[in-house]
Parts: sequence; structure tokens; C-alpha cells
Amino acid sequence: MTGLLLAGTTSDAGKSLLTAGLCRWLVRRGVRVAPFKSQNMSNNSMVCPDGAEIGRAQWVQAVAAHAVPEAAMNPVLLKPGSDRRSHVVLLGRPHGELGTGEWATGRRELAAAAFAAYDDLASRYDVVVAEGAGSAAEVNLRGGDYVNFGLARAKGLPVVVVGDIDRGGVLAAMYGTWALVDEGDRAHLAGWIVNKFRGDVDLLRPGLDVITDRTGLPVFGVVPWLEGAWLDGEDALALGGWSRAVDTHPAAGGSLRVAVVGFPRLSNATDVDALAAEPGVDVTVTADPDVVAGADLVVLPGSRATLGDLRWLRERGLAEAVVARARRGAPVLGICGGYQMLAQRLHDPDGVEASGDERDGTGLGLLPTRVDFGGEKVLGTPTGEWRGHEVRAYEIHHGVATLAREGDVGAEGAAVEAGSPFLDGWRCGATFGTTWHGAFENDGFRRAFLSEVAALSGSTFAVATTAPGFAARREAMIERLGDAVEEHLDTGALLRLMGL
Repeated sequence: MTGLLLAGTTSDAGKSLLTAGLCRWLVRRGVRVAPFKSQNMSNNSMVCPDGAEIGRAQWVQAVAAHAVPEAAMNPVLLKPGSDRRSHVVLLGRPHGELGTGEWATGRRELAAAAFAAYDDLASRYDVVVAEGAGSAAEVNLRGGDYVNFGLARAKGLPVVVVGDIDRGGVLAAMYGTWALVDEGDRAHLAGWIVNKFRGDVDLLRPGLDVITDRTGLPVFGVVPWLEGAWLDGEDALALGGWSRAVDTHPAAGGSLRVAVVGFPRLSNATDVDALAAEPGVDVTVTADPDVVAGADLVVLPGSRATLGDLRWLRERGLAEAVVARARRGAPVLGICGGYQMLAQRLHDPDGVEASGDERDGTGLGLLPTRVDFGGEKVLGTPTGEWRGHEVRAYEIHHGVATLAREGDVGAEGAAVEAGSPFLDGWRCGATFGTTWHGAFENDGFRRAFLSEVAALSGSTFAVATTAPGFAARREAMIERLGDAVEEHLDTGALLRLMGL
């Protein structure tokens, strides 16, 4: 077996992006490489060609590796439904729930499946680049760990730890990692990578020398801050990347203000990446009713707890702001869970996404639909069209929207006309809804929709037709990550670690 584990001193240290960069660098060398993450905790997921659900980050890493995404690349996906319970996706399919008090017993089954998935990939690829989770030094969780040192010891993997210097304290975090783990884990530590560096590397070198002297482990390189490396984030933290984006392609007209409602259980936030990447589109994540009222477009994104987040929407005064703008003809877009909130009624008798008195309730009443939640998750990669533009998408949902029945009238809204189809969903006036994720990654459809929004809102925004498409932007990002690995890391030492 040939492999490497890229762990981190903290969450969001850059493990996902550097794993993608390593995959692209290796595939350039003719190496058949597969990404892997034993367990991912994220509400941003993707559907593979075979219908399996995996974390979005592993899907992007597979794209970087020129490999077909599959369940074995992320055998365990935990999707938080509350602070204490997570929905489990095992080998791409729903597998019940796991509570905080069940980690010790529940993880044994998950670990066995993860190790088997690793072995499967290792038998079919030249090398497996595994990504760790959170901090490698979470010694309080070490007993049930199978994604950091638990994986490394089970599969004999060298571990390279990535530290985020942008948040400060990276040298202490590296030394602390080495000092906290036990001797058996420490034996797998192979070295360090400093990530997200800005400035003169020469000023950092004395500190790197101290880390090598104290730990006996080399620093394999210092990766600079990479502007534009923000697409396809693993969780809601990636939303902050929009404000960091640098676009050299000017807008063709005025700007379009898009307000994305930041639900507590927001999922598949990457749906809005394609809007944010469009020149002239200014995207803001908000929980402010005034921002919702004043935007050119409001997006209700996906949610892992639709009825709970709908209650939150009402408690914050956001529901009233959304309904008010819809009534005056200002554009509103609901995607998956957000689309379900726009319905007349939502019914979840078995508590698939809700509990207690949240199992049955009224929606915002802006679309002529009713949503019924079932135990079987709908997973697929549908295709369609809108105004002559092809749309390829993916769907991940328990709630199924159908036309409302007599008596299904939303609380804030009122019974609405039948409207017209919009992808797999509906449109009434300036309110749009669909369960399809990823639809806005289709360049022609996205630009036609934004042009429609600009006309409805009275904005002078115009699409920049010469700007790169979304897939081209993703590919350019991956190429930059591969370049960064090649330019800034000791690739010879990394190849030796992987036995290549």
C-alpha cells in the first residue's frame, strides 16, 4: 500500500485544498491517485455518477485527480442536524443517526467500513492521499479516531501536518501537536507544511528551524496565501471566501446585490458559489431583515433541518421580510430546503428532519406546493432545461414537493395561482423554487436567470459574457493548487514518503 495522510493543526487549515493540489500534481506526473477522507462532517455534499452521496471536498479532489468520484473516497459522511445529533451517510447511502453519547460504540462500525474503503482504493490506485479531520491533536477523541492517527496507525501511513499561519500561532500549534500525541502516533509524524503565508519567507525561517530542532521533523514547505482558492468549500466557513475573491474580469453593467439567508443548519452553500463568481454579482450572507428587504435577489439556500430553520426564519423577522418583497414583485429564490419553505404546507410525520410540534406546519405560502418528508432520501443527477439552456444538477433531499391540496394555505402568504414550472420546481411572479443543487454552475442558465432577476429588480446589471465559466474557474483554481504544490513544497521528499 502506498499513501499519505495530510492532517491539520486545526480545522480550516487548508487540508482540503492542499489535498486537491497534491492530487493534481501527482496526476500530472502520471500517477493514478485517489483522494480519501475516512469521515467528513459537513452539510455540503455531492452526488456521484453512481448515485452515492459524498462530501463536496472529496468530489472536488476526485476532479483534481481525474478520477471518477465514488463512495469509497468518503465512506462516512456526518451531516449535523443539531448540536448533538448527526445524520450518517455510510458508503454513499443514509445510515441512521449518531448522537454525541454514541460515538464510542457507533464509531466501531463506521471505522471498519472506512478502513475497508481505504483498502479498496489502495488496491485500484497507485497512491491514496488521505485527508484528516479537524485537529490531529484532539486527544480527547483519540480512542474512537479513524480519520487522523487512527487511520495512520491502521494503514501504516506517514502523516504530514498542515498549519494555518494566517490565523496566528502556527509554530505553537505545530509543536503542541507533536507534544500532545502519544509516542505511537508521533512515530507516524513525518513533517510539517505551513499554509496561507503572506510576506517574506526569510523572516519565518528561524521559527521553522526551531520547529525542526525541537521535533526532529522537517518543514516540507511554506505555501503562500492563494487568492481565488475559495470555490467548493467543505462547510459554511467557506462563505467568507466570497469577500476575498479577486476578479480580473469587470462587470458588463451595474452590480447585482444578492442576499443569502444564513440558516443555522445551512447546507450545500456551494450552490451560491457560481453566483458569487459572476462579475458584478455582490453576494452577502445575512440574518438581517433590512438586508433581505433591500437586496436585488434573496436566496433561501438548502437546510439540513428545514422546519427548524423555518421557525428560526420567523423568529428573526426574516420570513416577514421575504414575504413582503415577494408581494411587491422583488425576486426570491429557494433552493432545496429553501424551496420547501416557500410552500403552503410542510408535513414530516416521522420526524425525518424535525421533532415535536415542528413535524407539521405552514410554509411561507409563496408557491403552490406542499412538501411531504419521507424516510427514503432522493439522490440523483437530473438534467433539464430553462428557456433553451441545458441544466445539469444533482439532488439530495427527503422532502418531496407536489402541488398543494385544498386547505394547504401558508401562514404568511396566501393561496397562489398555479404559476409555471421552473426546473423541477415552480415560479410564481418573481418567486422561484427548485430542489436541484448545482443548477447555477451551468453558465448559460445562470446568466439567463441573473438577467431575468436584473429585469425584475430594475438593476442595471448585465452579464459579462466574456468572463470564464464556472467549470473553467474551478479548473483554474485546481491548476493553481497543483502549481503551488510543485513550486513551494519539497516534492522529492513527499514522493519518497509515498514510496514513489
